Amino acid sequence: MLKFKKLLAFIFLISSFANAQYLVNATMTNTVDTDWVMLYRIEGTRQHFIQNTTIQKDTILIEGHKQEIGSFQFNLPASTKVGSYRINYRTKEAGFVDFIFNKENIRFTFHPDYPEQTVLFSESDENIVYKNYLTQISNEQQRLDSLQITAIRNPNFDLKTAYKKSLANINTIQSKYLDSTRNMYVKPFIKATLRANPPEIKTTVQDYMSNITSTFFDNMDFSNTALKNSSFLVDRITDYIFYINYSDDAETQQKIYKNSVEKVFTKINDPIFKKDIIEFLIDQFEQNSNIKMVDHLFKNYFDKLPETLQNKKFKEEKLKLLATKIGRVAPNFSWTENGKKLELATLNDAENYVLVFWSTSCSHCLKEIPVLHKFLQDKNNIKVVAFSLETNDFGWKNMKVNLPNWHHVLGLNKWENKIARTYNINATPTYFVLDANKKIIANPEELKELEAFIDKL
Repeated sequence: MLKFKKLLAFIFLISSFANAQYLVNATMTNTVDTDWVMLYRIEGTRQHFIQNTTIQKDTILIEGHKQEIGSFQFNLPASTKVGSYRINYRTKEAGFVDFIFNKENIRFTFHPDYPEQTVLFSESDENIVYKNYLTQISNEQQRLDSLQITAIRNPNFDLKTAYKKSLANINTIQSKYLDSTRNMYVKPFIKATLRANPPEIKTTVQDYMSNITSTFFDNMDFSNTALKNSSFLVDRITDYIFYINYSDDAETQQKIYKNSVEKVFTKINDPIFKKDIIEFLIDQFEQNSNIKMVDHLFKNYFDKLPETLQNKKFKEEKLKLLATKIGRVAPNFSWTENGKKLELATLNDAENYVLVFWSTSCSHCLKEIPVLHKFLQDKNNIKVVAFSLETNDFGWKNMKVNLPNWHHVLGLNKWENKIARTYNINATPTYFVLDANKKIIANPEELKELEAFIDKL
């Protein structure tokens, strides 16, 4: 009987472990315009959906004033992976809190409008120690930076002793937290967060910035799994490429971008992580409409990845989206005009061209196209290529007669027309201004914008 009871106890213990779960509890000190919260696991540039839950909203009294709050809870099974996680509570704009999960319950509060500055953990050793570390190290780093800036602005001030004292305080804080987190998941984050401050105070802006850029990644281990499976390295790479290295001169800035990107990839050996960062940077430069850097990344980094890692669909979709961006040569197409075959690429009858996608079934077009024709009548250095998206040629044949001296192209199948899809045409009229070499120099959204641009040519 005793053995049977022990067996039951053992089975119950095993069952308890198997069904164990961890709780993530959060309270917003204000409410948001949504009822849902999403939980994701972060893996570098990617986020994997884990689960979602609802926000429980309530009103409380604080010192006699009503305050709306929101709270939510996630139940994580025992099998949940250790790593970095993100709670997203807004869909229309940025709104998230990141935390580390290492097989422990987590409880925190935050203001949804200022999550990074206000998040306060009351349960979770990993997150509490990291938050405390960030507060202490950032406060001392600000003191050190303040001394550094003062020294640059006032070269006659002797701040060497004060600088060394502040630097010693930073190193003391760093050593203390590295020792106390020796067996914790958060340790590589603490090690990587420390800035590589120079041992002596700098007296010029050039020396100061040179030290920052040359030592920026010194404390970051790009091979560390915890860092790669978080937003940490991605955020630092973003800072380094887009914010730290800057020039007012556009040509110089392009060179800086290329040098910064090259520096980043000298740090990354993991081919999968490198692929993710390449695609991430392509997305970033695409959003900034920096076509030259997108091309540079494809040619010098993406195309040199192992064949098995190259996402051909990603490249095709990106190049298609960028095909008609300003700075690109307009995709070529051909048509027959007065019995003669013409091509956009070989036209040589003007200094500039207006390529307009329109339709006889578009009310806006029927108003704007005649106005554009009248506006351009005395501008002999500009030629129009009017690409009409139609289901048949009846209306087009009648309309083009009233628009002489233009090149007229019929695009059947309307929105599904192959050229329309190449140019990503989703509305008519759509305008492009081309130079003599057919490079896109403008993409005005409205006729007034087009007219204003042409007047400046």
